[in-house]
Amino acid sequence: MTLPRFPPGQDPGPSFTGLLQHVGRDPFAPPGGGSQPGFADRHATTIVAVTYSDGVVMAADRRATAGSSIAQRDVQKLHPADRHSGIAIAGSAGFGLELIRLFQLQLEHYEKSEGVALSLEGKANQLASMVRQHLGLAMQGFVVVPLFAGYDVRRRAGRIFTYDPTGGRYEETDFHADGSGGRDARTTVKLGWTPSMAREDTIELAVQALYEAADEDSATGGPDAVRGIYPTVATITTEGFTMVEEPEVAERFASLITRMTERGARR
Repeated sequence: MTLPRFPPGQDPGPSFTGLLQHVGRDPFAPPGGGSQPGFADRHATTIVAVTYSDGVVMAADRRATAGSSIAQRDVQKLHPADRHSGIAIAGSAGFGLELIRLFQLQLEHYEKSEGVALSLEGKANQLASMVRQHLGLAMQGFVVVPLFAGYDVRRRAGRIFTYDPTGGRYEETDFHADGSGGRDARTTVKLGWTPSMAREDTIELAVQALYEAADEDSATGGPDAVRGIYPTVATITTEGFTMVEEPEVAERFASLITRMTERGARR
């Protein structure tokens, strides 16, 4: 193989990418000529938060995807941020989980240094700053979109905060859902939510939202009874962040599937 020759006016000079472009090669193409990146970034998908009479219910599916493949079936996207708040992530799973760990560390460090927990508003602002610092990676395609919620001990109510990739922080008054199945989940919650709902009704609504999202969005994982994998659900109240036990979540899904089966049989 001989080196290519160029007329004086078309010499790419010392630029290797320019050389590749002159010979008809894409310098940014993935290995093998495919349309996917050189490695498959794992993506977390659908997350939900709903306010109710005692605080907030948060829920997240467990699936992570890499392109059109299921990369992992049991990812934990929902975590406590501290005693009275929780955080869930959609988007680039690796960076998202790292963001959660750093956020937890920041809140713990503040509380140990100051002797008092940061206010819920302060926690939301701190997370916005961390998301903004991630903007460079977001512009390269590694977007992380967190959903933050907690119980405001001053206002005695649950509050929900959403973010965009630039670090913009927005408060949602009643509910929100994000991720690839977020639109379907939000629609389900919007149709079923009422003010001052009870804990059980709110959990059922969050479970139904994830079920409907999984039914429409291939990247969202629904209940997997064969493997015993179910979406993660938690409540945040004046008592703190509490994970809903998996048997209860499984029971909620079983009840939902039974109702939907009966409804289909009557049609």
